[in-house]
Amino acid sequence: MAVPESLSVAQARRITLAAQGFTDPRPGGATDMRHLRRVLRRLHLIQMDSVNVLQRAHFMPLYSRLGPYDPGLLDRAAYRNPRELFEFWGHEASLITVDLQPLFRWRMARARDYAWGGMVRIATQQPELVARVLGEVRDRGPITAAEIEHDVPRTKDHWGWNWSAVKQALEWLFYSGEITAAERTTSFARRYDLTERVLPRAILDAPTPSPQDSFRALVELSARTLGVAAEAELRDYFRLPVAGFKQAVAELIEDKVLLPVTVNGWKGPVYLHQDARLPRWVRAATLVSPFDPLIWERGRTERLFEMNYRIEIYVPAAQRLYGYYVLPFLMGDRFAARVDLKADRKNGVLQIPAAWLEPAADQEETATALAAELRRLAGWLGLATVSQPERGDFAGPLSKALTA
Repeated sequence: MAVPESLSVAQARRITLAAQGFTDPRPGGATDMRHLRRVLRRLHLIQMDSVNVLQRAHFMPLYSRLGPYDPGLLDRAAYRNPRELFEFWGHEASLITVDLQPLFRWRMARARDYAWGGMVRIATQQPELVARVLGEVRDRGPITAAEIEHDVPRTKDHWGWNWSAVKQALEWLFYSGEITAAERTTSFARRYDLTERVLPRAILDAPTPSPQDSFRALVELSARTLGVAAEAELRDYFRLPVAGFKQAVAELIEDKVLLPVTVNGWKGPVYLHQDARLPRWVRAATLVSPFDPLIWERGRTERLFEMNYRIEIYVPAAQRLYGYYVLPFLMGDRFAARVDLKADRKNGVLQIPAAWLEPAADQEETATALAAELRRLAGWLGLATVSQPERGDFAGPLSKALTA
């Protein structure tokens, strides 16, 4: 695209959606690993979360971009050889494409600076505990924290063999890169193993870049994946530290990889990636997870989509505005509605505790499109029916569309 000096918000929105994969054609037939790789190469990582009220968070970004697919494909990419993904702290707990593992070795090497309190205390104050846990993983891995807790002798001194100490030691070893997740149990617990027994040999043997080279590469990937972004958003994608980030941005500007632009109404420096594409339109019609990279940075979400979105899982029920697990509905290049959803797996029902229409959306058009999307989502989740919405200003129109 020709490089503009300024962009409208609508243009920035379409650039973002294209960069995030929402303008890519959906599979014409069965979804296979090639389709997953296409999305993963755009996003580079997928956030994980233990909440399973609808579907585990890491499965949803692929659904939003591909439509219904076999979740076993993602499990295979993450937990079967040859691995295409590995677990680490990228943007919170994440599945990251394995080619990026060398770019995160600076974070592993500086775990004492970036890991949080409990892990650092264990490593600093109880190195003998960490060594014993590492020995258990080496001898018995893949293994869960619970398996080590029950099988290793306990002591009654100030540190002891207890769940929290074992788990913190394992998480320290995980953060520092000595062990990784070989797989997940059905209850979503990590099975830990030595990193050298999990990652592909080509990745393990790859040279370790300098921290500054890693920062530069990660900022470039952030910019490519976001399309157009402010500095804080470039940092947020991989949760980069301020130290080194500014220099990486300056180098990328000098090399014309990042192109300074203005976006109407946005404050501060904004950068367009040199390969960003501005589509004429976006024809999306899909639900987006609260943990989707499209809406990670809530201030950015509000500026791009004029939607004030907050996840309310941790808000007391009486104080929630929209619901417990609310997904925005992307229609075209705007969010047209939001729905609180729950999978009642026992009874095979996709429940809709609440449905809300966004201010600028067309009620009838949105209801029809959202009803179709909810049926599609239910089918993907293996649920036989979609219930009627229980509350919200969009409950009536959506109910009629689901009944039609």
